[in-house]
Amino acid sequence: MSPTELTAHIPSLRRYARALTGDAWAADDLVQDTLERACSKWRLWTVGTNLRAWLFTLMHHLHASQARQDSRRSAMLPLVNVDDVEAELVAPVAADGLALDLQRCLLQLPEEQRAVLLLVSLEDMSYAQVARITGAPIGTVMSRLSRARSRLLALLNAPGSAEHVDAGAGAPRLKRLK
Repeated sequence: MSPTELTAHIPSLRRYARALTGDAWAADDLVQDTLERACSKWRLWTVGTNLRAWLFTLMHHLHASQARQDSRRSAMLPLVNVDDVEAELVAPVAADGLALDLQRCLLQLPEEQRAVLLLVSLEDMSYAQVARITGAPIGTVMSRLSRARSRLLALLNAPGSAEHVDAGAGAPRLKRLK
């Protein structure tokens, strides 16, 4: 693995990490951790195999591990009633479309559904690649993707979302992906 091969995948790693975490700082930290892990564990990568898939697998496992640690830490924090802060969670209507609302809705998806949806739609990976990265059977990947798409569509069409509010003004409708 040469540095050039590794750096060629940084933009897609950053894009996936940003969509996965919803936060630029956390995404950059996740990419950094992934690259550090790749450099320290480079002997585990088999030459001739898909480096991109290996890097995404590392990132997926790191993110899952960090999420478990965060959930353990948050168990000690006081709970906040979502209904009390609902106004703060509603994304403002963006002039350039649904970008902010889409990000808010993506973050409401369960972690495993969001990861599969992002890998298939954002990173254009095959079901088999996603299955290898997530460690889930292909059938599970397909059902998670289906549930994620349905849930995302429901969230975007819910009252308070930018699309729902602007529906009478000719806002774009979501296309169903196959």
